Amino acid sequence: MIVDIIAGARPNFMKIAPIIHAIRARTDQGGVLRFRLVHTGQHYDARMSGDFFVQLGIPEPDVNLEVGSGSQAEQTAAIMVRYEELLLNAPPALCLVVGDVTSTMACAIAAKKLCIPVAHVEAGIRSGDMTMPEEINRMVTDSITDWFFTTSEVANANLRIAGVGEDRIFFVGNTMIDTLLANMDQLEKPDFFDALDLAPRRYFVTTLHRPANVDRGDGFSKMLAAIADGARGLPVLFPVHPRTAKTLREIGDVPANVHLVEPQPYLQFNWLVKNCLAVITDSGGITEEATVMGVPCMTLRDSTERPETVDIGTNVLIGTDPQALAPVLDALFEGKWKAGGIPPLWDGQTALRIVDALEQLLAPQ
Repeated sequence: MIVDIIAGARPNFMKIAPIIHAIRARTDQGGVLRFRLVHTGQHYDARMSGDFFVQLGIPEPDVNLEVGSGSQAEQTAAIMVRYEELLLNAPPALCLVVGDVTSTMACAIAAKKLCIPVAHVEAGIRSGDMTMPEEINRMVTDSITDWFFTTSEVANANLRIAGVGEDRIFFVGNTMIDTLLANMDQLEKPDFFDALDLAPRRYFVTTLHRPANVDRGDGFSKMLAAIADGARGLPVLFPVHPRTAKTLREIGDVPANVHLVEPQPYLQFNWLVKNCLAVITDSGGITEEATVMGVPCMTLRDSTERPETVDIGTNVLIGTDPQALAPVLDALFEGKWKAGGIPPLWDGQTALRIVDALEQLLAPQ
């Protein structure tokens, strides 16, 4: 019984890896599930995808749709056309999508139109920010999903409000954390760390790629200056997302203590997060990893689809005003950061719970 597992962009790879490993382990025990790994090619360079496949033990894709770059509409259309062709030739028993990228929505639509059931891992999360493409992807995907695998009680509540029945909601935890916990002993110090004369707990990690923060050069410059000033002379490591690189070229010089580096492979990036003083980011997934590693995290957004990282974890939601950063960094340096905890079911066993549910749904005894 074949389950299509969809991967399209960097955030997907951490989420599918434990599911693949769990299906393989169950197969070895005589289970009936098999998977077909479909890579849409939404992220197509080695640094943004290939490294993750190698480091996380993900097999080469069974199918690569090779959609490449383009506008959101162009990518959505190309994925739907190419995935539909695959489905018509060899339909699976289920299309399993993860996260909230363009590939998630596009493959869910193509499958559902051909009456193939859809399961969504990380279903039900909402930021409330309709300017985010990811929010549209989440809402569209969940509107046609058959079975919902969720990371939190907040996500469960969002789905109930939308009218989803309890029998279709499976509170399983967070596969991103499965991957993190499985790889904690394999985290690797990046080559540049010693060359920059860095020391553990004496540097910051920052990632910025949201349009509100990086698409306008003047606003981006002010944000970088606020980060650099608030770091009190400590180095700030900034792995540069391709979206961000364009605006950085327009800005020119950056503050002296801000070190621009290439996007890092999974093991190296999380080594940096584990050993830093704090993370300053506008990403969602990094707030989850920082929470589990007990690292202070500051999110430069006005809302978050992962409120449990704020309510339970080590994350603080700051907003997009650069001036709001200084008092939060002052609290960090004064030793006043909250301890934080780990949300329920973020225990490394999520993929096993997903496979258990899939077996009951697709091949009940």
